[in-house]
Amino acid sequence: MRVCLISVEIFAWGKYGGFGRATRLIGGELAKRGIPVTAIVPRRKGQGAVENLDGIRVLSFRPRDFLTATKLFREADADIYHSQEPSMGTYLAQRAMPDRKHVMTFRDPRDFEDWGIELKLPSLNYAQVLANWIYEDNWLVKRAVQRGDAWFTIGKYLIPKVKAKYEMKGEPEFLPTPVPVPDKVKKAETPTVCYVNRWDRRKRPDIFFELARSFPDVKFLAVGQSRDPKYEAYLRQEYGSLPNLEMVGFVDQFASDKHSRIMESSWVFVNTAVREALPNAFIEAAAHECAIMSSVDPDNIASKFGYYAKDDDFAAGLEYLLAEDRWRELGVKGRNYIHDVFEVNKSMDRHLAIYEQLTGLKRPDAVHASGSESIEEEQE
Repeated sequence: MRVCLISVEIFAWGKYGGFGRATRLIGGELAKRGIPVTAIVPRRKGQGAVENLDGIRVLSFRPRDFLTATKLFREADADIYHSQEPSMGTYLAQRAMPDRKHVMTFRDPRDFEDWGIELKLPSLNYAQVLANWIYEDNWLVKRAVQRGDAWFTIGKYLIPKVKAKYEMKGEPEFLPTPVPVPDKVKKAETPTVCYVNRWDRRKRPDIFFELARSFPDVKFLAVGQSRDPKYEAYLRQEYGSLPNLEMVGFVDQFASDKHSRIMESSWVFVNTAVREALPNAFIEAAAHECAIMSSVDPDNIASKFGYYAKDDDFAAGLEYLLAEDRWRELGVKGRNYIHDVFEVNKSMDRHLAIYEQLTGLKRPDAVHASGSESIEEEQE
């Protein structure tokens, strides 16, 4: 069984987004399980045409060089082509290898209103948003989605949105993003709150920094960076002197355990974005027993395991979570939910079961297993 992951990024070479984080983690976990895996992505500055990352063979093409991209999809010669959010790569892979299985996971399906928010609050500039829109959301991509063999969403609440957006006949299914869940965590002795997200305008990091200003007795940790250097410079100048705020900056979670240690010590995780799907940081923080406080509430995670700040009432929410140590019980409940649904081995078993069902091929451990037991029997 050979798998090709299709994405617009892979959390390396200067591009560190949610799609790339999921692509790299899934690819690395497949490689650990003996699955030959290729990832095909647009090339970033400093990236070679062929790279190896966590056991993943990473092939890249220059942006808009669709001829080379098509050749790479043929070269991958995979049984499964799995898009981590549909894009032109999805369409090109279908054109190149029409007799193989094409699977799509919708990680952040954006409708017209969502793209309007992106244009109003761009991460970098309008040109960047328009370029993304054209590459990820044109009529060829819609056509490719409709011709897919299986469809999945990272959140249950996204299912009707995806079905309506792409006018699909089939019903997408929920497929949890894999997340490592630590066996145990050790929280900081004093109130600690973290923010793990890009410092871009749509994410509204200034709300988190103002929260730090309002709660001088609470420690605030801000992980991330902005794609706009001028905006990041403004944030650092405006808030960098707050004594209870540590502007940690970018942390590569694949290079060290610092990312995990920050979440482990934190009592509350804060998300201030105008718009999100189901951020990786949400489920990672919940896995580390952080109470979740957020202005969005995908799959009711903030409501169930923290505080849903639907009116941007973050100060009231933080007071509520800190009072009587409410954050602690909510954090434990969140961790248990993530372990039951998103834990990395459970999620990867689900991925592999999907691949087996679509192709009729077995994963390496099943191929080499002794006896004539069925896959279902082996997994019991």
